[in-house]
Amino acid sequence: MDKELKTNIIEQYKTHDGDTGSIEVQVALLTARINHLNEHLSQNKHDNHSRRGLLKMVGRRKGLLDYLKSKDIQKYRDLIQRLYLRKYKRRGLFFRTPVFIVFKAYRFNF
Repeated sequence: MDKELKTNIIEQYKTHDGDTGSIEVQVALLTARINHLNEHLSQNKHDNHSRRGLLKMVGRRKGLLDYLKSKDIQKYRDLIQRLYLRKYKRRGLFFRTPVFIVFKAYRFNF
């Protein structure tokens, strides 16, 4: 990442003047590095060392986002929307449907 891109990201996501280390700035910088590594790995599929670094960065970003979510949910939602990141919860038929409704069609009378 070159210096010009980094300063542009810091200018966009800073919370006050002189801010270079807030959670929003850190997550934005990590997201830019993650996106760059994703492009690299799409061309170099066997580069396992870079893949490991990518996974570590994703984990670090997830931890920072979880911290921000616990401290200020509105800032978290705004940052997720600005960076085009999404969080999905597990949803589906077997997670919300009671067992007796799922197996009702297979009931036998003896």
